[in-house]
Amino acid sequence: MTIKNPQIQGKNPLVSIITVVYNSELYIEKTILSIINQEYSQFEFIIVDGGSTDRTIEIIQKYEKFITKWISEKDNGLYDAMNKGIKMASGEYLWFINSGDEVYSNTVLQEILPNAHFLPDIIYGETEIIDYKGQSLGMRRHSAPEKLNWKSLKHGMLVCHQSFIVKKEIVEDYNLNYKYSSDFEWLIRILKKAATIHNSGLILSKFMDGGQTSRTLIPGLKERFKIMIKNYGLITTILNHFLFAIKLAFFFVKNKRI
Repeated sequence: MTIKNPQIQGKNPLVSIITVVYNSELYIEKTILSIINQEYSQFEFIIVDGGSTDRTIEIIQKYEKFITKWISEKDNGLYDAMNKGIKMASGEYLWFINSGDEVYSNTVLQEILPNAHFLPDIIYGETEIIDYKGQSLGMRRHSAPEKLNWKSLKHGMLVCHQSFIVKKEIVEDYNLNYKYSSDFEWLIRILKKAATIHNSGLILSKFMDGGQTSRTLIPGLKERFKIMIKNYGLITTILNHFLFAIKLAFFFVKNKRI
């Protein structure tokens, strides 16, 4: 069930904001600043570093008094590090904002969470794309659907992982058998478990273009295809990919004419 406008009154839930990072000295500071400057006070900030060898640790230590917990140790990749973050979290909600990405504004949590007597299992929203300098590249190509459930993702990653806030009680570990698209598979599993899903109607995050997703695009798409077949069936998956290819071709033809 998607809840569009939950009523306001009651308590302020604790949010665990988790940042995974490795050798990101150029980007980690802006991510940290976007988190620690939140006007909403009921959050903890967790950083999971994969054993960085550049200045990342130095920058983390610079803001250590604002960080609830942090570790730096070797891991088995991004999703293993994110699983570590889940285990470290004590909040009622979990929100992943990894290095290079940012919370959209200082008031995001203040706008969606304070005094809510109804606390949905999932809160989601829109995503702005930024470049490595933090400059806006516009909104994400996929707009978040007005109503969201696990079947929505048969059309692709309609919601950015960074704009997806989840109650910890329904959170599960990322499946480490998937190296590139475990976040996509994780979203499907979490959506299947959710009883209440709230569209915030807000832009929740800024996603930096050109990160790991771009570097592993082809193997990631192959892996996602397998995940979609497992959850939605072969025929449905092939049909949706065919329709997507037609829409994409039409888009390029139309823009060429312009």
